[in-house]
Amino acid sequence: MATVMLMHWPEVTKEQYEQVRQSVNWEGQPPDGAKFHTAWLAADGFHVLDLWDSKEQFEAFVQNRLSAGVAAAGISGQPKVEFAESLSIFAPGV
Repeated sequence: MATVMLMHWPEVTKEQYEQVRQSVNWEGQPPDGAKFHTAWLAADGFHVLDLWDSKEQFEAFVQNRLSAGVAAAGISGQPKVEFAESLSIFAPGV
């Protein structure tokens, strides 16, 4: 089953997220192992929920692609990242 990655990064703005999204181009060139991604802003900051084939594939994506985009966008701080194994996946209409 897939690995759930949940990220909370209070310092990230919508503009910074969009800059990283465009520069890393994960939608145009999906990273190996990526299954699902959604991001949102809440009262306590920026959040991401991803599904990956494995934690290691997410970590490879961070090292090989995401870190450079984050640095270029001038994002400060470090995110809180949690992983869990998914028990089931249901995504009708996605």
